[in-house]
Amino acid sequence: MATTYKQEEKNSYEANKQIFLTELLSNLEAYQDNMLYEDIANTEGKITQNIFQYLLDKQEIDRQALLEIFAKGNSYIVGFDDEEVSKHLEQNLSQMIRTINTSYKTAKSNFIWEKRVEEKQKNMQKQLDGVSRAIGKMAQGIENEIENEAKYEKQKAEIMEILKQRGIKIQDLAIKKEGRYSLEIYQDENLETAKIEAIQKIASKILEEPIEIFEEACVGKKLTFLSADKYVMAIGTGETTKSKSEISGDAMLQLRLKDGKYLVAISDGMGTGTKARQSSTSSLRMLENLLLSGFDKNISLDLINTSLINQNAESFATLDIAIIDLYAGTIEFIKSGACPTYIKNNKKVQIIKSNSLPTGMVDENHNHIQTFDRDILSGDILVMCTDGILDANIEYKNKELWVKYMLEDIETTNTKKIADLILNEAIDNTFGNVKDDMSVIVCKFKKRD
Repeated sequence: MATTYKQEEKNSYEANKQIFLTELLSNLEAYQDNMLYEDIANTEGKITQNIFQYLLDKQEIDRQALLEIFAKGNSYIVGFDDEEVSKHLEQNLSQMIRTINTSYKTAKSNFIWEKRVEEKQKNMQKQLDGVSRAIGKMAQGIENEIENEAKYEKQKAEIMEILKQRGIKIQDLAIKKEGRYSLEIYQDENLETAKIEAIQKIASKILEEPIEIFEEACVGKKLTFLSADKYVMAIGTGETTKSKSEISGDAMLQLRLKDGKYLVAISDGMGTGTKARQSSTSSLRMLENLLLSGFDKNISLDLINTSLINQNAESFATLDIAIIDLYAGTIEFIKSGACPTYIKNNKKVQIIKSNSLPTGMVDENHNHIQTFDRDILSGDILVMCTDGILDANIEYKNKELWVKYMLEDIETTNTKKIADLILNEAIDNTFGNVKDDMSVIVCKFKKRD
């Protein structure tokens, strides 16, 4: 989240570090018997300072990184030759790693708020309420993780026993289930591809559904596995810039979230050129950072809205977001001043639209965000676009209809070809004199065999 805010004072680093250390000390109180407590609780020591620096860079610490930090601080962790001592030490290590990561995750949500409260007093109540909800969700998430671990102890023991029999050494395994299964495995050493594939097969058999590695969430010695998606998705895009403009005011984002869902988004900054581009890219960058930091999507959109209001009274941007769950087979549409979304299946085309204002525009009596939900059907083709596409056709009073009629006639299911066809038709409608930036995203879904 900190990368979203470029104009920070020089003391922001120290202020953020203090927030983290305060949270860490509070969480450490319950673990004073831990072998690593004295070194980590020494907030003036080199070890704790290096832990904070590592977290700023990597966002999460793992076993290997913590051991290296202790070594650099001339505090060596020993005892691995004795089985009982080694077991106790590993429990202590795991305990401290969880405590450090939990402390940083909670503190991280406060970093931005310390600065925001100073800068914009008028948004204090709204923003603090958002932080409270975010921290509450994080705390609830931690409690759920503990409950999940207890619930799947039997499956965990079975998987670990089979891995041991196969000679696949791991430090620990955690199993969670929120809709789909999530497995986190901590390695002794980097496992080769064949052993990772073996883990997938073993976990799939024990949990009775296909399990696949989740590459985007693998960090250091931690491997993450998820229940396999039940649908596959293909994405194609097309874009062009307004005639005589050097830079597009539109921005697009494709991202896989920590829970395995996919986020696809378009933002259209009001106007054209550099200023519009700054509004749209800032909105999507903030959305990405906030969601990856654990903030709820609605809180994230509120924050983006107030941030744009604070930056400039004329800084507006639309947000058109699809959060796609290929495991559950659902799509959540989130719109803020955005163009309609089209969903084509065979010859039938459905239009999903909102009447919300763009993000950054103040209207106390208007809802800036509207959401819609829909189940995925195999063969669905989703089309998102900016208003440069819709406004290109002047034949229809209802501008959204020309895209609908065109999609009904398109025979191809290739996402890139569909995006290019829509874009080229929009350009032809303007006789080559493109009057606004144009962007289009096309997604196709198919059920796995």
